[in-house]
Amino acid sequence: MDYLRAFVVGGLICVIAQILIDKTKLTPARILVSFVTLGVLLGALNIYDWLIKIGKAGATVPLPGFGYALAKGVMKEVDNVGLVGAFTGGIKGTAGGITAAIIFGYIMALLFNPKTKE
Repeated sequence: MDYLRAFVVGGLICVIAQILIDKTKLTPARILVSFVTLGVLLGALNIYDWLIKIGKAGATVPLPGFGYALAKGVMKEVDNVGLVGAFTGGIKGTAGGITAAIIFGYIMALLFNPKTKE
């Protein structure tokens, strides 16, 4: 059942993004930034916690989940070290995901022959 809920929640996030791409003049970059910002706002308001309870990885893996991780990291660090945590919390909260993306991207570039679009 967890897999199904993760699929539905993650799929709905992707459907919303696809509808925005198809029906608006927003660029994909603006949509992605909007999703991260929405994740930050919903995380700061503790609304995204509810979505994570339902969708688990379906809610944490897409871009709003990254924004949520930024917001939670900042809030935790501000509670621990004060105002300086506003600058360091997001980095600490998302360091694992960013590191994994860099490492796996590098490994894929080594294993396959990356090409630019023509």
